Amino acid sequence: MKKILPFLLLFVFANLAQAQLKGMLKKANDAVTSLKDGDLSQQEVGQALKQALDAGVSDAVDFLSKEDGYYKSPYKILLPKEAQTVVSKVSSLPGFNNLEQDLTERMNRAAELAAAKAKPIFVNAIKQLTFKDAMNILMGEDNAATEYLERTTYQQLYDEFLPIIQASLDEVNARELWNKSVTAYNKLPFVKKTNPNLDDHVNKMALQGLFSLIAKKEEGIRNDVSLRNTDLLKKVFAKQD
Repeated sequence: MKKILPFLLLFVFANLAQAQLKGMLKKANDAVTSLKDGDLSQQEVGQALKQALDAGVSDAVDFLSKEDGYYKSPYKILLPKEAQTVVSKVSSLPGFNNLEQDLTERMNRAAELAAAKAKPIFVNAIKQLTFKDAMNILMGEDNAATEYLERTTYQQLYDEFLPIIQASLDEVNARELWNKSVTAYNKLPFVKKTNPNLDDHVNKMALQGLFSLIAKKEEGIRNDVSLRNTDLLKKVFAKQD
């Protein structure tokens, strides 16, 4: 009996494992079947999400990279809080009367020049979209696609944008103006010397504006049927309605 017992236990465990495996396979098959709605295939879901992302990204990049895309829009980049102290003190000095307006315009011009460089990075991230990613996005919140893009592209965009922002700031003489302002401020009596990082601020605000606009485009295609301008988009996004 003692010799038979291990074999019995082995037999029981083998059958349990087999049953569990069958159960897992059934759940997987059921999950795939449940994802199909009127012959909705994995390929269609993936293609539709890529179409939607391509459209949203293209619209956002094209809008923000035009002149006044940032400067005269809700995504306008303002001076960092630390810079406000400098501006308030220096604006009364000769040559700095329009300092805040000049700096603000130049920062936004730099962001507009940099924005066009975002499209290839987004396109590459969209190409990497898996079926699992696509389904999570499709059935997720109104900004699920934007969050996917931000998660997968933010650091690369930041790294790519920074030298462009710096060059663009120099192209519009923003950093020169800022350095003069800080130098003048730091020469004033009874002030704490400062030099806020203008490059980093403009870069972060440019990316924040870009993702905010993409999120707005995504929300539109999710909630406004008229923005689904292909049969595939209409078919696939009907699943999340």
